Amino acid sequence: MSKTPLLMPLPADFFKKDTLELARALLGCLLVKETEEGTAAGFIVETEAYMGASDRAAHSYGNRRTKRTEIMYHGPGHVYTYQMHTHCLVNVVSGREGTPEAILIRALEPFMGTELMFARRKVKEAKQLTNGPGKLAKALGITMEDYGRVFYERPLFIAEGYEPEQIETGPRIGIDNTDEAKHYPYRFWIKENRYVSRRA
Repeated sequence: MSKTPLLMPLPADFFKKDTLELARALLGCLLVKETEEGTAAGFIVETEAYMGASDRAAHSYGNRRTKRTEIMYHGPGHVYTYQMHTHCLVNVVSGREGTPEAILIRALEPFMGTELMFARRKVKEAKQLTNGPGKLAKALGITMEDYGRVFYERPLFIAEGYEPEQIETGPRIGIDNTDEAKHYPYRFWIKENRYVSRRA
C-alpha cells in the first residue's frame, strides 16, 4: 500500500461501471461504517457479481421485483442488504437503473476499528473477524437498516484504498442449486490475501 487511505466516500461516478468491471474495481477499496460506537473499516478483498435477470443465482433472476429486491432496480452505488439465516449480507447495486445487478462483498481485511470488531464478533483470531460476508457485516455494524442507502455518502461508504497486485477469479460460493450459474467465474479475490473466505 503506497499511502494511508483517506476516509472519504468515492464519488457516485465510480460505481457507473459494468458489473464485472466494478466487482474487480472494488477490490482494495475501503468499506467504512460509522456508528455511535465508533468507526470500523476494512479493505475489500473478495467480491461476487450477480448479473440480474439472466443469472439463476441472482435474487432478481427473471426480473423478480419484490420488496426485498426493489433496491436492485435503482441506480448503481445503492446499498442492498438482505438477511440470510441470522446474518445480514451487504451488496453494492450495480448496472444502470432498471437493470437489477449487484455485487456481494464477501471478505475484508481489517484496517480500522479492530477492537470494535472484536467486541462485536466475540472471536480470538483477527482472521475470523471479516473472512465471510456475514462476519464482515457484523464486525462493521452493518444492519438491515442500511438497506437503500448509497455507498457514496456517510455513514456506510466505500473509500479509496490501494491497487491489488494480483486478482484471481473463480466460481461463486454456496449456490449449488442454480444449474449452470454455479460455474460462472463471477467471484474475484486478491491473490494470497489471508482474509479471503475461500481461495479456490
